[in-house]
Amino acid sequence: MKLANRIITFILVVGLLFAGMSTTAKGILEDVKLGLDLQGGFEVLYEVESLVKGQEVTQKVLTDTTTALGNRINAFGVSEPSIQVEGKDRIRVQLAGLDDQSSARELLSSTAELTFRDVDDNVLLDGTDLKEGGATDSFDQQNQPIVTLTLKDADKFAEVTRKISARPQGENLLVVWLDFEEGVDSYKAEAAKAKPKFASAATVNEVINSKNVQISGNFTVEETKNLASVLNSGSLPVKLTEKYSTSVGAQFGKDALNDTVFAGIVGVIAIFIFMLLYYRLPGFISIITLTVFTYLVLVVFNGINAVMTLPGIAAIVLGIGMAVDANILTAERIREELRVGHTVKEAFQLGSKQSLSAIIDAQLTTLLAAVVLFFFGTSSVKGFATTLSISIILSFVTAVWGSRILLGLLVNSGYFNNSAWFGIPKSKQHKPEEGISTLDLSTKFDRLDFVHNRRKFYAFSLVILLVGSAIIGIYRLNLGIDFSSGTRVDIQSDEALTKGQVVEYLDSIGYANEDVIISGEEKKIAVMRYKDDFTQKEIADFKAKVKKDYGHEPNVSTVSPTVGKELVKNAIKALAIAALGIIIYVAIRFEWRMGVGAIVSLLHDVFFIVAAFSLLRLEVDITFIAAVLTIVGYSINDTIVTFDRIRENVDRSEKITTKEELALIVNKSLRQTMGRSVNTVLTVIIVVVALIAFGAPSIQNFSIALLIGLVTGMYSSICIAAQIWYSLKSREMKKKGTSVMKKEKKQWGSDEPVV
Repeated sequence: MKLANRIITFILVVGLLFAGMSTTAKGILEDVKLGLDLQGGFEVLYEVESLVKGQEVTQKVLTDTTTALGNRINAFGVSEPSIQVEGKDRIRVQLAGLDDQSSARELLSSTAELTFRDVDDNVLLDGTDLKEGGATDSFDQQNQPIVTLTLKDADKFAEVTRKISARPQGENLLVVWLDFEEGVDSYKAEAAKAKPKFASAATVNEVINSKNVQISGNFTVEETKNLASVLNSGSLPVKLTEKYSTSVGAQFGKDALNDTVFAGIVGVIAIFIFMLLYYRLPGFISIITLTVFTYLVLVVFNGINAVMTLPGIAAIVLGIGMAVDANILTAERIREELRVGHTVKEAFQLGSKQSLSAIIDAQLTTLLAAVVLFFFGTSSVKGFATTLSISIILSFVTAVWGSRILLGLLVNSGYFNNSAWFGIPKSKQHKPEEGISTLDLSTKFDRLDFVHNRRKFYAFSLVILLVGSAIIGIYRLNLGIDFSSGTRVDIQSDEALTKGQVVEYLDSIGYANEDVIISGEEKKIAVMRYKDDFTQKEIADFKAKVKKDYGHEPNVSTVSPTVGKELVKNAIKALAIAALGIIIYVAIRFEWRMGVGAIVSLLHDVFFIVAAFSLLRLEVDITFIAAVLTIVGYSINDTIVTFDRIRENVDRSEKITTKEELALIVNKSLRQTMGRSVNTVLTVIIVVVALIAFGAPSIQNFSIALLIGLVTGMYSSICIAAQIWYSLKSREMKKKGTSVMKKEKKQWGSDEPVV
């Protein structure tokens, strides 16, 4: 009865979990805040400069500026805009779901200082005389759009109009100025240029004792709304210089979301099928916990008010792959214990216990890479790092704690005592009296001699290093605008495009460019780069022409040379800090020689990815850095698991006195973890291939970098990291053996060795 109760408990727990998820999933999905790359919008990075020469930009100045920007953004009705201070003098603004991006860019950067002047440019009133929130858009008696102002002091305005009305006819004008610091010396000269910085100029013939003022002119309704918003938000206390900007059309965002979600679903279903067929009962449990894992990631994501971006979706899908790793580690150890003759219950207890340390070490080192990525990444890369960190933590909760509880209920019920439930037929089980240990188990890879072929591996990697260096030297890297600066444009069409057609079109609208790449599954997207940064006017003009001709607003991204250099610097810094943190952790947790092997293998993987991108002429952008650091996490994950098994087998063995005995231990450890490495990488590769085949074009390079890195990461952890540790360890054994022999000779006064 007690045994049956465990089955009932399992059914109730799983039933409650899925009932809770099914009733709340829709609401959670609706609450997910989509980034601008998934719903269209506008992002800009400003460098903040003080208007007063020599004055430092303080934290208070930045805070005041973000407040003023927030007030202006409210006029556009953007849902939950993102305004963040970066560093000492940067502000990043993200407006997802914004349609009128050109107006937003102009409105945000405008200092919009309001002044009332006479024709000689003498300041009579300024923005401080305006009542808070006193500007509203309205219409005059002729139904023309105007802006009405409410001043604080009617008497002060009466005095101003008294002075103006006393002047000769033609000079009795009260001029309303905006952005005077960028204007010229007088109203007449500015008007002559037909580019007025003034809002309006009214003739004053009598004293006006009123708080209400009207600003009229040849305004559109939209212009009066923007003007009222600027006046109400106040003058920005600084000058904003645009260093980076990107805009994504709504259709681009919608297509990217649909494609990437579909790719993720395909990848996850493929993982579920693989786990069920290969690992049987543990695979079934992993399907349950992975579903719960995905649900919890979205719950936590919404709870911290994070914004979901394309890299964020990729991080969730890849996080599922990482959660699979914990399930595979545990399942493989249980299968090993079953093979040596333990019962299902004993195998479950031993396998769960023995896999825990490897899982913890692998998760912590991967989390370290994600944290570094968060602190040194920008924009969507931060979102990727955030999602990856959440995934790592929740994968431990679900794939380790949750899986063991659920699997434990089934195992302890007594209904699953047959090892076939774990993919191990009885023919592969040894009897307990045989005294076989897991170190003695045969594997599919017993013919592979890794240690004695290490020089071949070293030579192969050295050839890759030399060839890769030559490739990079000849072809260089195809740096995207994130690193090389300039302007990137994506044009979307409803019909298939050709390079010649797009080149001819660009020339006809005055934006000639021969560097055009046609992408997308149906060749409906054209991508081009310009060396120069587009001005705000050029961006607005370009977008208007393309939207008119193709029906879709193009994506336009600009990056200044300063930002490009900073991104390169931060990327190198992030890799260096991640490597240092990993080697310190491995040195403390294992030993310093393993730390050296791990870092050498990581550098090997990073270099291989860089060389491959150079050869394939793939664009290196900010998401490439995210991919590289992700591979750092995956590679160290695999390496840690390998080192953990080597350490365990060394501890189980009697004293190792020769290099051959050490080589045997290393070879057996690598063979034992090879199956787990292949299966783990295979499950993640399934997801990555799905992202490449079905995902949005904007994450194609990201996915390709991951695919290359996953394969090289598995190779380097087995053929490079472990072999370097063996080489260093065998040298240590040789030195210690020599020193001990010398000590014994001196002590005993004999040339004969002491046994």
